Amino acid sequence: MFPPERWAATFWSHAQLIHHELGEYLGYSPPPLLERLIEDAQKTHQQRLILQETLVTDTQPRCVA
Repeated sequence: MFPPERWAATFWSHAQLIHHELGEYLGYSPPPLLERLIEDAQKTHQQRLILQETLVTDTQPRCVA
C-alpha cells in the first residue's frame, strides 16, 4: 500500500516516459512541440492574466467597508 501522494509523485515523475511509450505502442508520432509552444505563447486568453497584471492586482490596497 502506498499513500496517494507518493503514487501521484511517482506517476508524475514518469509521466513523460509513459506518454512516449503509449504513443509508440499506439503508433502516434510526437507532436511538433516547438510549433505548439510558439502558438500557445502567442495566444491571448481573456481569463489568464499576465504576471505583471497579477502582481499589480495583488499588491493594490483593498478597501474595507
